[in-house]
Amino acid sequence: MIEEVFKKLSWLGHDSIRFQDKKTVYFDPFQIAAGPPADLILISHDHFDHCSPEDVAKIQTKDTFILTEPESAKKLTGRVETMRPGDVRQWEGFTIEAVPSYNTDKDFHPKKNNWLGFVLTVEGVRIYHPGDADFIPEMKSLKADIAFLPVSGTYVMTARQAAEAARAIKPQIAVPMHYGAIVGSEQDAAEFKKLLQGEVDVRILKKI
Repeated sequence: MIEEVFKKLSWLGHDSIRFQDKKTVYFDPFQIAAGPPADLILISHDHFDHCSPEDVAKIQTKDTFILTEPESAKKLTGRVETMRPGDVRQWEGFTIEAVPSYNTDKDFHPKKNNWLGFVLTVEGVRIYHPGDADFIPEMKSLKADIAFLPVSGTYVMTARQAAEAARAIKPQIAVPMHYGAIVGSEQDAAEFKKLLQGEVDVRILKKI
């Protein structure tokens, strides 16, 4: 089942992920081409490269449901509701868990802001999108089958720190993200994969 769910996931660049099946779910749409309309959009925090009303408009319909944190909600229109770390929502057969997302050794994403990562459970498969985070203590007890992890450093964890996070989370599949748009390069993704060789199945997705 994990492989079946993974095949329905696409990397749209930077931190943007799409799950497409009977329902279409986007995480942090940014600099995306117009794609299939969104049933659900999950937005981690209000930085421009995660909460982009212009990109949301490309995929939003009157029925699109958006879950995010309060500062992002102020920038968006339509069916928008807020979550805080620890909140859990049921929606159309999906479970959405809001989890902490913050920096530990820099000040771009303070813990006090209560910004979000998400665990989306689809057909029993847990997909983790951490938002902009470092390797935070909460990851040590987090359960995920598929984990997308930022690797670029600067604003988030480095490839080496992301490898440590993957070892703690122990997903069946890990996917590097947060590179190739503002900071980071394919080299960061390659280093992440190399560091975990023989430990975690790392899949580097092509941007679509």
